[in-house]
Amino acid sequence: MRDATIGVDLGTQSVRAIVVSSTGETLASGSQKLTSRREGSRHEQEPEEWWKATAAACRRALAELPGRVQIQGVAVDGTSGTILLIDASGRPQTPGLMYDDTRAVEEANRVNEAGADVWATLGYNRMQAAWGLPKLLWLLARRKALSPETRLAHQTDFINRRLVGSEVATDTSNALKTGVDLLNDRWPVEVFTTLGVPCEILPAVVRSGTRLGEICATASAETGISAGTPVIAGMTDGCAAQMGAGALSVGSWNSVLGTTLVLKGVTADLIKDPAGVVYSHRSPDGNWLPGGASSAGAGVIAKFFPGRDLEELGKQAADREPANVVTYPLHGRGERFPFVFPEAEGFTLGRPTDEIDQYAASLQGVAFVERLCFDYLDLLGAPINGPIVFTGGGANSRYWSQLRADMLGSPVVLPENSEAAVGMAILAAAAERKVADVAPAMVRIRQVIDPQPHRFDLFRESYLRLIDELARRGWLPAATAQHAHRRAAA
Repeated sequence: MRDATIGVDLGTQSVRAIVVSSTGETLASGSQKLTSRREGSRHEQEPEEWWKATAAACRRALAELPGRVQIQGVAVDGTSGTILLIDASGRPQTPGLMYDDTRAVEEANRVNEAGADVWATLGYNRMQAAWGLPKLLWLLARRKALSPETRLAHQTDFINRRLVGSEVATDTSNALKTGVDLLNDRWPVEVFTTLGVPCEILPAVVRSGTRLGEICATASAETGISAGTPVIAGMTDGCAAQMGAGALSVGSWNSVLGTTLVLKGVTADLIKDPAGVVYSHRSPDGNWLPGGASSAGAGVIAKFFPGRDLEELGKQAADREPANVVTYPLHGRGERFPFVFPEAEGFTLGRPTDEIDQYAASLQGVAFVERLCFDYLDLLGAPINGPIVFTGGGANSRYWSQLRADMLGSPVVLPENSEAAVGMAILAAAAERKVADVAPAMVRIRQVIDPQPHRFDLFRESYLRLIDELARRGWLPAATAQHAHRRAAA
């Protein structure tokens, strides 16, 4: 009989369940697709579909299990800022407003005015229209009458309630964008009162990793998970992926390179960013999880080199160090980390000699932005001396990963599987223990890349040229540019 836990990831397009052993072996998995309703700034999903997909994904995973396995717990992650209203029985009263639904623009202005002091204390200064609290106001404003039984629920709360069969607390990770006070693990009642939000609709709050209850008989029949299995409070999908990557010690960072570039790290103290670029979740262990998401990333590769053999292009790009041009690799409009400038657009300084030169400049440009992100984190006082874990599609390129490691001057770890569902399986296994103590036994390492520090010298001039151009355009604050220069000269 082997011990294992189940991690469930409520994604945008599907629900995925993974069964992971106590030694990190993926024993089985299952998934079920989801559908969305999108129109302009609107993005909704049906909560009942979340549950049906969760049950189906769990059944499929458990049906694939080899041999005898004892499930010790289950944890669920969800998309950040996704909320709905439910009744006293947990039935949905509204659709689920998804993480990127941005209809609550006016409500966000009200929220920022009423809670300015609190948000500043928590280190992020301002909420955005896609965050949970503005969307809660939006939902409440469109109800003719508010039933005494109405409750706020995050996406994970809805699923956990079905798993347990009764009312459950929300976790501080999913509640961050709804305004929870992470310093005191409570709702800032004075802000909600000012906004006219009845405090009785708010769920109780617990730290991620807390035991919420046990799988009830009804949920067991639908999911296949044995009744009595502990249900553990989860996190947002981004934090779950960080758990799966194993970046859980102070000073360590998880750099996720997909269409965009996302950095998430661990600090002992709350990092406060005056620009609101970086904001922090709370670790189940009590540390802080600061992070930021750049709009730059591998999306520029997909945009300008669609359908190409990227491995072959990468081999040829290795001969262009540095490229003859410098590229800021933004494939859309607007930047949000390591600086905020809504009108920012990608650009190339100089004329590339050929497509290989442009491809090399794109790879190098992403590495430059990643380096600048760490420069900014260092400026804020965040420790950046720990291990760095690369995940996301960009980590599959051996050349690109080496280039990025050389730019950062730090050893880089590539895990075998850093899916969000794996992170939740790790969190479930760490119930009543520190997740940082449990993760090393469950995160399997695929490769370690050592930096070649002398290679940074090849790119220093091009890197600083990009920094100076961003500052000249008024996008990058002078203090950030100056700090980047100081670190490059060290």
